[in-house]
Parts: sequence; structure tokens; C-alpha cells
Amino acid sequence: MRELFVEKVIDLAEEFLDNNQRVKLKEILTEICLNYHIEILEQNQKQETQKNNTDILNKFISSKEIESCSTRTLNYYKDNITKMLDTINLPINEITTEILRNYLADYKSNSNAGMVTIDNIRRTLSSFFAWLENEDYIVKSPVRRIHKVKATKKVKETLTDENLEKLRDTCSNVRDLAILELLISTGMRVGQLTRLNISDMNFQERSCIVLGKGNSEREVYFSAKSKMYIKKYWRQEQITTKHYLYHL
Repeated sequence: MRELFVEKVIDLAEEFLDNNQRVKLKEILTEICLNYHIEILEQNQKQETQKNNTDILNKFISSKEIESCSTRTLNYYKDNITKMLDTINLPINEITTEILRNYLADYKSNSNAGMVTIDNIRRTLSSFFAWLENEDYIVKSPVRRIHKVKATKKVKETLTDENLEKLRDTCSNVRDLAILELLISTGMRVGQLTRLNISDMNFQERSCIVLGKGNSEREVYFSAKSKMYIKKYWRQEQITTKHYLYHL
């Protein structure tokens, strides 16, 4: 096709050219067509690589979903791996340890990310490439030789009694006090608290079951003050509900 195009142009321009000009024009047209052909091939190859990588990534995310990973975790996996694949732009089986090292170094330099963030990304990539190895997409994970990133561990400041009293003063109702006291006494996460039902509470033992990562259950214990506010709030809710139903 390329040769036919060049010959057609030469034939159309033949009467305006001498022999040397015809030879030179043919060289120029051949080079232009060749470069254009290479550019199209590279573009098609890039699109094919992106499609294949995306298909494999989606399979990985599906496998993590089956493992009961949270939506937040799944999105974190997908965002970080997609960014890596788009930046490197190579078929998955061509990604080497050195390429990933350079990617992490460039990421840290360009984003000013801390060492904890970089290690979290490394762990995400390690999980992805370990899965690729297990599923026989690659022979060996290139992340194996990328060691854990050392980060400075800082001791987190705890709330003082004065801070806690200030927080209590900001609570405008029993519900807020119940939430605050439950968080203080158990150390549970806000996300875990929002999934609690009154049926999950054992008031006799002052304990409840919360769900951790991977839906693993953990028993936590709350204070007498928490129990008092929770029960008080629950009684208010029952009264409000009955009053509402009465007026229906």
C-alpha cells in the first residue's frame, strides 16, 4: 500500500520533475510514509497494551472484592496501580524491578510524598504482582527485590483530660455524648461505630463486636459512662418513635 501511494504521487508529478527531482521526491515520500506507519503501529500497540493491562487489573480488583476488601481499599488499589501502569506504559510482563524502582523514586520526587505513602504504594504493587505471579501472568514478581521503605515512626499525641472535657462541652445532645464516650472508651474507628446496631451491644458485660479489616470481628469494651448515655439516647429514640406513630 505504501509503495503504491508513493508511485501514484510520482506518476502525477512526473511531468513537472526531472529525473533527480523524481528520485529525491520518492525518497522523501518513502521516509514520510514509513515514519507515519511506525507512528500508527506504536499508537495501536499503546492502545492494545492499555486495554490488556486494564483487563488484567479489573480481574485483580474482582479477586480482592471476593476477599471482602472494603470499597475504599479497592479504590486505593485501583487508583495506585492504574497510575503506575499509565506512567510506565508497558505490557505487564515487561515491567522489571528497575522500572518499578525508578517509578517509585520519580513518584516521591514529583509529588513530595512521604516515606509512609511510598511504602503503601510499594505494598499495593507487591500485592498486585504477587497475584499476577500466582495467576501465571508473570514468572516472578518484580517487587520481591524492592524492600520495605523505612519511615520515621512518630509517637501520636493522645488527648488530655482537658481536651476530652472540651470535646464533651461541644456536644449539644445525648446522642453526641453517647458517640463520643463510645469512641473514647473503645478506641474503635468511626466507620466501625456507624455499622453498630443496638442489638450488637451487650450492656451487662459492657461490650460489643466491631468489624475490622476483612470483616474480622473484634470484641471491645466500653465504659459505664458510655453505657449510661447510650441507654439514655435509646430511651429517647423509643419515646420519639412511639409519639410519631401515635400521631399517624
